[in-house]
Amino acid sequence: MADLHTPDALLVKNYVEGNEAALATLIKRHESKIYGFIYSKIADRDISNDIFQDTFIKVIKTLKGNSYNEEGKFLPWVMRISHNLIVDHFRKTKKMPMYRETEEFSIFSIMSDDSLTIEGKMIVDQVELDLKKLVEELPDDQKEVLVMRMYQDMSFKEISEITGVSINTALGRMRYALMNLRKIIDKHQIILTN
Repeated sequence: MADLHTPDALLVKNYVEGNEAALATLIKRHESKIYGFIYSKIADRDISNDIFQDTFIKVIKTLKGNSYNEEGKFLPWVMRISHNLIVDHFRKTKKMPMYRETEEFSIFSIMSDDSLTIEGKMIVDQVELDLKKLVEELPDDQKEVLVMRMYQDMSFKEISEITGVSINTALGRMRYALMNLRKIIDKHQIILTN
């Protein structure tokens, strides 16, 4: 039985050498992060489950075919596969993703405390709704980085590994996203007040 502390790279090696349990350990170790990432983009449990299954079918095929060469970077590699399958899903359905926001990742969570009056809460909810609409107006590459950073609390290192761009490119996209967001806010003349 694989130990909890066995590195991913060793589990991958064991699986390729015929130890089926090693893959089960890898899936169990990373499923919440991978599924959470998929669900945050899809916001539909059934479709998310399908993409999660398809991700690991692809992982198995690649590992069994001995064409895996992401030494020591198993999770970013799997996240990239799921990211590509999500993109394929939206291409097929020709729908833009609606990003789900949770309390945990709310940009305004700092304002959502018990001291807010009912009116204050309604204003915060409206501002969050307006902000989500504004984020939808950003170019896809900028929107993706902004959502990963602000809503999914990912580091720029994680963002660069998943999207396959350099950290500098991811930082640049975030900077442009914030600049464009300011322009869009000015265009809509939305006043953000607390």
